[in-house]
Amino acid sequence: MITINCKEKEYTVEKGKKVADFIKENLEIDLYTIMACKIDNEVKSLNYILKDNCKLDLIDYTTSDGSRIYVRGLIFVMTKAFEDLYPEKKIIINYSLGHSLYCETIDGSEISDEEIENVKNKMQEIIEKDLEFVKSELPVEDAKKLYARRNRQDKIDLLENRMKSHVSIYSCGSTVNYFYGVMPISTGFMKYYELIKYENGVLLIYPRRSNPTQIEKIRNTKKLYATFDEYDKLHKILGVGNISELNAWIKSGNISELIRISEALHEKKIANIADMIASDKKRKLILIAGPSSSGKTTFAQRLGIQLRVNGITSIALSMDNYFVNRADTPRDENGNYDFECLEAIDLELFNKQLTALLNGEEVELPTFDFTDGQRKYLGNTAKLEENQVLIVEGIHGLNEKLTESIEREKKFKIYISALTALNIDDYNRISTADSRLIRRTLRDSQFRSHSAEATFRMWPSVRRGEEKYIFPYQEDADVMFNSSLVYEAAVIKTFLEPVLASVTPDKAEYAEAKRLYEFLGYFLPISVDEVPTNSILREFTGGGCFYR
Repeated sequence: MITINCKEKEYTVEKGKKVADFIKENLEIDLYTIMACKIDNEVKSLNYILKDNCKLDLIDYTTSDGSRIYVRGLIFVMTKAFEDLYPEKKIIINYSLGHSLYCETIDGSEISDEEIENVKNKMQEIIEKDLEFVKSELPVEDAKKLYARRNRQDKIDLLENRMKSHVSIYSCGSTVNYFYGVMPISTGFMKYYELIKYENGVLLIYPRRSNPTQIEKIRNTKKLYATFDEYDKLHKILGVGNISELNAWIKSGNISELIRISEALHEKKIANIADMIASDKKRKLILIAGPSSSGKTTFAQRLGIQLRVNGITSIALSMDNYFVNRADTPRDENGNYDFECLEAIDLELFNKQLTALLNGEEVELPTFDFTDGQRKYLGNTAKLEENQVLIVEGIHGLNEKLTESIEREKKFKIYISALTALNIDDYNRISTADSRLIRRTLRDSQFRSHSAEATFRMWPSVRRGEEKYIFPYQEDADVMFNSSLVYEAAVIKTFLEPVLASVTPDKAEYAEAKRLYEFLGYFLPISVDEVPTNSILREFTGGGCFYR
């Protein structure tokens, strides 16, 4: 017999029991609401066999791990449905649009309404049958042979640089696949989803973590889709759509060329944005917004340089200096100060000073003292000249309520985010959130003396703020800028792996550190010396020309 500590209660159970059976026998919980579990802080399948005394935590859909596992299972169900009905249509998971995944055929052929309806019906049939996902451990060479028989070169290439001798393969009926991470134990766990036609492919829609049993209407994402699509097409032309193709560039010795192309794309886009601003003299207020670790600070610096090429100089206003005094700061549902809500900004003062500046008046700018939580005036003044623009960077930049006293024609709104164009393989995408998390973990470690554990603990709150205050307004932007660099994870790897490895198994954040460490393990390294000093990536690695 062994002792299981679960939900602050101890259970004595027979050694060799599966976690799923333990839940059914001991807990008054619907098993199908649980995606997986943690055994002593390490994520495991519900088929995990209990062998020793341990702490058991349940992972449901409302957690980041749980939602990732749910989506993996849903992808498997969808790809199995396509394979069963239309084996000639090879599907690739391209990118996320809100709470959905945009999927299309590898050859670009259109997926018809009839095919989508048939696939939906087949998915429902697979889910209702509650088919088991069977996990097998295969030697890497055997896995390569298996995928060769199934003509899955993307899987073979991905395994080339794996340091482990074995690989986990999942099968469901005749469908066999490799997925990066733990899977649900059967198809019956993925009950809530939608599949709709979108552009040339389909959107696979899944619930929000905050509402696991509801499929919400998809927001307008036309601009976001176009931004993703632009980068996706370019990288396909370059032959770098997934990690194995990036690794091939690195092994070829030509990675410097790919880096130059990636950086040139950024410079061209920033120059185009500056040209757009300069083309309309009424545009005097430039608002930059985007989620955490998007590279907003470096982008603003580079935009300022390109504006100067157009004969325009800029004045930067920090929204942080317009916080209300600490005593007046709103509190969240937990009673903590909510510094990210719009009401934490003194909107009346902010709009009054914006209006004055745009009218050519001189104003005394406030400085917020974060030590005592008070706004102060230290004699800093600003006046906007004829050939100048105001640049404001902050979380609420796209929200019209922030600058409601200013006419829309005077504003130019820019949305910036690291919209990942690189996949692990055809069925395993690299999420935009993960790309930003590894950037932030590195920056916090390098420049803020924060441990990986501290960053991980803070991240859910950061994400909630983004969901509430940024993403709903992204389509209101005049232009979107994708700050991701196709090669960046291979550079970050060399800095971040030791930081992640320092998180010990006794820490609650161990599972997240291990997940990101294993993800970075797929990349071959690139020296930071290859990265230009004005690159957005330097905001996170250090050594940038804007930060000396």
